[in-house]
Amino acid sequence: MTVEDRWKQIDGQLAEFVAERDWAQFHDPKNLIMALTSEAGELAEILRWVGSGDADRAAREPANRDRIASEVADVAIFLLLLCERVGIDLPQAILDKIEQNRKNHPVAETRGHASRVRPRDES
Repeated sequence: MTVEDRWKQIDGQLAEFVAERDWAQFHDPKNLIMALTSEAGELAEILRWVGSGDADRAAREPANRDRIASEVADVAIFLLLLCERVGIDLPQAILDKIEQNRKNHPVAETRGHASRVRPRDES
């Protein structure tokens, strides 16, 4: 199955799930953004007090990895619902943002540095 086929499968199953429950009425952009933010917070909570040096190990522990997978899925679901609701082509938006990031973070100025370089265009 291609990546495109998997996205179509996910999109179809998600639309069916929402329609069966008549939840689209609650999925205005504000509510979807709030739900997305809440789920991102639940994802962050998993490793909240883990030191950066231990984060990779902790994230790979089976119990944490399972919780991370579940929360990542929740974040992705609300992101997909939001994009559908407001008419955003998510793959294209990602590609556009990568290109913008290439301009804002040139390799010569950013390679190996975590600090933010002053962006050329605040898009």
